[in-house]
Formats: sequence, C-alpha cells, structure tokens
Amino acid sequence: MFFRLSTWELWLIIASIVLGFVAVGYLIGRVLRQQAETLREPVGIVQGAFFALVGLILAFGLTLAIGRYDARRVAVVDDANTIGTTYLRAQTLAEPMRSRSLQLLRQYTDASLALSHSVPTTPGFARAIAEEDALQRQLWTLAGDALIAAPRDSAPRLYVETLNQMIDQQTVRVATLNNRIPSEVLALEVLGAAFAFGLLALYAAMHGRGATTVVLAGALVTVLLVVIFDLDRPTRGFIRVPDAPLVALRAEMTQPPAAHGASR
Repeated sequence: MFFRLSTWELWLIIASIVLGFVAVGYLIGRVLRQQAETLREPVGIVQGAFFALVGLILAFGLTLAIGRYDARRVAVVDDANTIGTTYLRAQTLAEPMRSRSLQLLRQYTDASLALSHSVPTTPGFARAIAEEDALQRQLWTLAGDALIAAPRDSAPRLYVETLNQMIDQQTVRVATLNNRIPSEVLALEVLGAAFAFGLLALYAAMHGRGATTVVLAGALVTVLLVVIFDLDRPTRGFIRVPDAPLVALRAEMTQPPAAHGASR
C-alpha cells in the first residue's frame, strides 16, 4: 500500500495524519480543561507511558529499514563483483564461446543496471528480471559448450563455478529488493506516533498551553517517519541504493579484454 505512493504523497499523508491528531487532541483538551480538572494527572501519566512505547516502535522500524537498506547495498556490490569475476574468467575461454560470452555479460550488466532503476512489483522490474534470466540461460549454454570442447582444461571449470555464483547472486539481489518492512508495521508506527502526539496536544491544552511546541515536535517525527519509509523504497524517493559499482564495472567492459583465450 505505502510502497506504491510517491514520496510527496507519503509526506502529505503522514503529515496530515500526525498533525490531524494533534489538532483533534488540542481541541478536546480545551474542552476538558473547562470541565474536568481531575483528568490532567491521569492523562499526563498515560501520554508519558505511550510516548515511551512509540519511541521503541519507531526505533524498531528505523532499525529494520536501515538493515534492509544495508543489505541492498551489499547485494549490489556482490553482484558487481561476481559479474566482474565472471567477465574476467570468460576471457580465458576458447573461441567462439569467449567472444559470445563476453558480449552476453556486457548485456547482463546493462540488465543489472536496469534492475537498479526499476521499482519492485512493477512490469519494468519483472522485465529486467526476465531479461537477466534469459541471458543466464544463454551464458550457461555456452559454458556447457566450453566444457564439452575442453573437458580437461581448468579455465572452463573455473568459469562455470563463477557463473553459477553470479546466477545465485541475482536471486539474492532480487530477494533483498523485495524484502520490505511489512505494511502493518509501518501503519502501526504512523498511527502510534499520531495518537501519541494527539495525547500530548490534549495534555498541553488541558494545562492552557499553546500547541506550537507540539506541532514542531510532530513535524520532526513526521520527517523521521518519512525517512523510515524512504529507506524501505530502494529505487524511489530521496534515499536510493547506489549503483556505482555496476556503473564502474560497465565502464571497464568498454576496454579491450586483458586476457586471450586458447585458440581451438
């Protein structure tokens, strides 16, 4: 639900919910201030305890978001490393498998870059994965041909081993992109923070204080919530998973191959 929204839509929705609860709490507090003096102390105790609980929930959500963001960054680096190693070892294959494999690996790197800019659960994301899968099948076919042509050589065997790791790493990377914080947890954080600030506004109004401080605090927590959401959206928003390792790898592939395979 939240993942399909743009960053500005998320910002507007979260701010509206939090500040809306603040406004309602302040209005209710002004009414209760005139009718029930005995409610001030219980409300203060409840809002203090609830704030502590919401603080733990927000910290838990931020930890989940940062963990997933770091896992996606690591997956991109590992993906670039496995593709780069496969590209180097493909240079040691005999022709014609060598040239075909090198060209397919360049296309595979382009597809991996396209995956970095695709939004999960969208048709573009599915197309990027399908393109990588098709290239993997072609590369694996050529690897089998290289083994058949030179069953005793070490170069094809080392290449097959690295190619297998590259294919496995694509599965890991797709899994990290799809591994997001459950919507129920995110909804709990938003509603919990909104209710806590609503109670704080109610408590402030019952004591005859202004709502400026509560509004500012609510705005800061809104920023924190948006950051949590943004960290969990790897290809959208302001915080994105960098694809610099793949870009650097693709630039290196424009250079002539450093090694020459055996001539057969």
